[in-house]
Amino acid sequence: MTESAAWATDPDRSKGRLHKEQTGADIRGPRDAFQRDRDRIVHSISFRRLRHKTQVFLAPDGDHFRVRLTHSLEVAQIGRTIARALGLNEDLTEALCLAHDIGHPPFGHAGEDALKAAMAGAGGFDHNGHTLRTLMLIERPYPLWDGLNLTWEMLEGLAKHNGPVAHPGWALAEADAAAGLDLTRWPGLEAQVAAIADDIAYDNHDIDDGLRAGLLSIDQLCAVPLVARGWDAARGRFPDCDERRLARELVRSQIGTMVNDLIEETRVRIAASGVETVEDVRAAGRALVGFSDAMRLEERDLKRFMYANLYHHPRQLEAAAAAGQVVAGLFAAYRADPASMPEEWRERLPTQEPALSRHIADFIAGMTDRYAIRQYEQVVGPIAMPEGF
Repeated sequence: MTESAAWATDPDRSKGRLHKEQTGADIRGPRDAFQRDRDRIVHSISFRRLRHKTQVFLAPDGDHFRVRLTHSLEVAQIGRTIARALGLNEDLTEALCLAHDIGHPPFGHAGEDALKAAMAGAGGFDHNGHTLRTLMLIERPYPLWDGLNLTWEMLEGLAKHNGPVAHPGWALAEADAAAGLDLTRWPGLEAQVAAIADDIAYDNHDIDDGLRAGLLSIDQLCAVPLVARGWDAARGRFPDCDERRLARELVRSQIGTMVNDLIEETRVRIAASGVETVEDVRAAGRALVGFSDAMRLEERDLKRFMYANLYHHPRQLEAAAAAGQVVAGLFAAYRADPASMPEEWRERLPTQEPALSRHIADFIAGMTDRYAIRQYEQVVGPIAMPEGF
């Protein structure tokens, strides 16, 4: 096991939880604070629902395509590898990676765009803010408080894993008011690792799914210099391998290339910054985890390609339009007749705005793709959804 670095987040020095709990090895096993956070995420209803939430393809028929759950597991694997190499806290890193997408509504970004538009008069919607709202309020497994009662470091990392937040939306602002998340400073290195592990995972695994769906081809992908070099190297190592199997090698090798670059560059940044504690990291004024300049530009080129050729592919845009119709239709139907919501949501229904609309959005955001479609058909009417992949 790699020795922890001085700038790693130490569970024994955690700032604690909002609600005081019993502690000790005799309370449900010998786990430290961040191991408990990770386990609470894994055991949560919201985490289980990620298995039926869109990653790239809407409600895919194929068993081999990624969904939010499998994506989150892959992010966690990459995050732990990086954390171990840098001497960071692996359990906190893993917990942040596993939880980072819990606030996503059904149908991925298409669903989020539709919910944001529907909520325009009630402060809008942001999946990152909703992650905090879900974990601090909506999950209710404990007798004495709402939420999972996660550590301050876990909440801080989720709030700021993409960096300081100058203008938080209403949900994140409420979380900050409750927990004092110090939004204007950088988070610990574990959160910074989780953010880029997410990028590495979807940059590469979306290539795999795009090829499997037939929306991308190797010839197209080789227009991206990073991919072209990786493909040529893979073909050189395995000249007789068929293209489908070689594509998997390309993805694996490209992940390794990005991870190695990230680790090397991060070590250089940490050494140059002179940080010695987690508080030094927060006060550094810039990201200490990141790609080299060359890799950052190449990764940006890859993202541009993926948006142009996969995420904005005509079939994807058709699916996004249908997803938007489902989410917008559900919100309008529940707003017009809140009694059409399930009993457990009706009994806690606020009577005033914006709380009423936010309560409805909470219900919709927690839905899986297939449950949202069933609810739409029940409260709105039939809808023709695009065929899955």
